[in-house]
Amino acid sequence: MLQKFYPREYLPSVYQINYAALAEKGVRGVLFDIDNTLVPHGAVVTQEAIGLFEELRSLGLKTCLISNNQEPRVRPFAEAVDSLFLCNAHKPSRKGYEHALSIMQEEPEDIVFVGDQIFTDIYGANRAGIYSILTEPIHPKEEIQIVVKRGLERLILFGYRRKNRKNA
Repeated sequence: MLQKFYPREYLPSVYQINYAALAEKGVRGVLFDIDNTLVPHGAVVTQEAIGLFEELRSLGLKTCLISNNQEPRVRPFAEAVDSLFLCNAHKPSRKGYEHALSIMQEEPEDIVFVGDQIFTDIYGANRAGIYSILTEPIHPKEEIQIVVKRGLERLILFGYRRKNRKNA
């Protein structure tokens, strides 16, 4: 039952993912959450993020930012990293992910999703049939509703780690 919340991979940072290996496996694009995945919550784009998107383009990977935030937050970030974007995505709704796929003109099996929250990012990507990668949040300071969810996420991650130890 809880497996619908499990990511396919769990890594410390979006900046530690081996995107070249993903491209070699046939991945054609990456969907990203923004806040606490690429930058701290509410922060402007960083040189590290810009460099990541340049690397992804050099690998031939398409990118799309998918965020529950509004356009004034998402558009400037997307323009700075030169990426497609979808704001007000209503994650974990499957429709938002499907809309992002249509923007990218790709199928779920050709895309990976990277985000820092289980109940919105990972659950939504899993529901849409997209390979999901969970990263640790960049910054510990978060809004109260997210702090509450983080406690529940720890329980999910306990089960995820336990399952992966058994399968190793």
